[in-house]
Amino acid sequence: MANLLSGLFGNYSEVSIQELTNQYGAYLMPDEKIQMGFKLIRDTFIVTDERLIFIDHQGVTGKKTRIASIHLDSIYEVTMETAGTGFDDSELTIHYITSPYYKATNLQVSSYKFEFGKKFNLQPFYVALLTIAHHNHKRLNA
Repeated sequence: MANLLSGLFGNYSEVSIQELTNQYGAYLMPDEKIQMGFKLIRDTFIVTDERLIFIDHQGVTGKKTRIASIHLDSIYEVTMETAGTGFDDSELTIHYITSPYYKATNLQVSSYKFEFGKKFNLQPFYVALLTIAHHNHKRLNA
């Protein structure tokens, strides 16, 4: 019941790597490995060693599916907001480059915000993505 309520409030809950591989392994590139994943009622968010994958099941039956990804090497900033009191949730915002060339003069960027429940320990995930963003920032500005 708690996971259902969490999903209704827009919070992701963690899913096992085995379950994600069984269900979404066909969407992986050759030699790509799932590191972790989260589910929100019907939608799924997967972290691999190459990218972040968003699986959005649409429509009443959920048969129509939209799949999008953010390559890890395009992430340049990550922000985190911890849960407060009341109905506040933890939030993680990923800022990334959408331009095909990362060192172009007119970069195009975007961001994506995730909400996690109060009980989810977001800090290790934040630090992992922040480390990636830090290395990307140094690489892009070298």
